[in-house]
Amino acid sequence: MTLIIFILAVIVLLLVALALCLLALGRQVGILFERIAPMGALVNDSGPAVGQQSPPFTLASLTGGTAAIGRGTTRATLVFFLSPTCPVCKKLLPIIQSIRKAEGNWLDVVLASDGERAQHARFIEKAGLESYPYVVSAELGIAYRVARLPYAVLLDRDGIIRAKGLINSREQFDSLFNAFEMKFGSIQSYLDAQPAA
Repeated sequence: MTLIIFILAVIVLLLVALALCLLALGRQVGILFERIAPMGALVNDSGPAVGQQSPPFTLASLTGGTAAIGRGTTRATLVFFLSPTCPVCKKLLPIIQSIRKAEGNWLDVVLASDGERAQHARFIEKAGLESYPYVVSAELGIAYRVARLPYAVLLDRDGIIRAKGLINSREQFDSLFNAFEMKFGSIQSYLDAQPAA
């Protein structure tokens, strides 16, 4: 009887050790997946495709003047869709400022949203966005089929859409610029076009 109890105890201990090993292995696989996963912006298939001419817009800016999107520009344009109630959008504002400073010799940044103008006016003041063109237009979001925020569209100076996607980090912004430079719609499409090793 004592021998049976001893054997059962050993089996239970082995099962616990095996379960702990499986948990540790699963955690390592998850970490590895995060490290090797593409960091590009998440592209959706709706709206105008990369490579197409953007619909033209000339919209009044809440910060004064107008913003031309799609045509009538001589520089590339990054349209960043955001919302005053979106915490990720607010987290990305310093990155937008950094991009505007670093790429200011060839790129204009336009902030875009829809909804109540008074709420946006308060947001502009609170977040210090007075120096940006800030347009509020449901038609603009509909034209690009923006379903989730934050979202960005990168246009060349001829108004051709060169990259777009859902943005959550600096790396995803960088993926838009990398796609623009490599003349691919996204980092994913670039990776898909590479021959298998």
